[in-house]
Amino acid sequence: MRKSRSVKDGEFLRPYKRLLPDLISSEGALPRTLRIANALYLALDERGYRVHIAPQSDDIGRIHVSEQEVALKDRKYGRYYSSGIWGPDRPTIFYIDNVPIGLAVTEMTERVTMRYVNGDYYREDSKLVRSMKPWQMTHSWTTEQDMPSGRLRIIAYSPKKGVEWSARWQDAQEQPLEKVISTIVETLQASHDHILKLMIAEDAAEARRKRERAEEWERYERREDARKVAQALSDSRQQLAETIEKWAKAMAVERFFADAEERLNNLDNERRQRLEERLELARAMMGSIDPMDFIENWQAPDERYRSKYREV
Repeated sequence: MRKSRSVKDGEFLRPYKRLLPDLISSEGALPRTLRIANALYLALDERGYRVHIAPQSDDIGRIHVSEQEVALKDRKYGRYYSSGIWGPDRPTIFYIDNVPIGLAVTEMTERVTMRYVNGDYYREDSKLVRSMKPWQMTHSWTTEQDMPSGRLRIIAYSPKKGVEWSARWQDAQEQPLEKVISTIVETLQASHDHILKLMIAEDAAEARRKRERAEEWERYERREDARKVAQALSDSRQQLAETIEKWAKAMAVERFFADAEERLNNLDNERRQRLEERLELARAMMGSIDPMDFIENWQAPDERYRSKYREV
């Protein structure tokens, strides 16, 4: 956890490694965070529930873990409001029978007054700020920010996609988390039936959504099939009309050459020989004028596209 990206003093650690237990903590609160998590994991293990990092899965995921001790409309975490809070790639989970439950331990944030001094922000109640002289604050100002408070919260939730269930326990002055570990475990055991019902309902809803998506896809496929059939018919008709037009021109050219060849018989030898050569050049330039070639190249509608839904 301490092999972290650079963070400002007092902010949450941001470990380089992402396959870690779901623990969010600042440097100062890390020892207690580890003690609380260890106590929770061991209490579950004593009941036969193995806590582990979830394997890669499409339907198991980590929920958003709120870090604010008191929910506020805005979020002002970090000295410049842009610092991200580290989170693991996969949730930390355990199973009660076939019901997965996710676990997260996070240090909470509190809204505090920060003072800008010499290019950085410091808590207004810090020793540094309290010891400053009035003249040293000439070019400083204050702002409100969310900073780790040292108090912890345990969040349990359903990591199964689509199942909305969660519970949380947080430090209170009269009852710190260390004293409610056994209560948390008992509450999680008692939640099994309720979470299972939610999972069954979600499975049924997902099956319905999957069926509806399949039906919608089939309707789309049928619409596309009908469009392609109509397009193939239109293109075939267009090509046939062009083929007929080419045929008519080819027949006119054929009549021209037939008439020319007939007239050659009435010419003297010298002129006939010269014109025969020119007639051969003209035929070669025109290429194929056989109408049957046009019909052979024409594509019928079924040759262009055959419907997948045609009745047999």
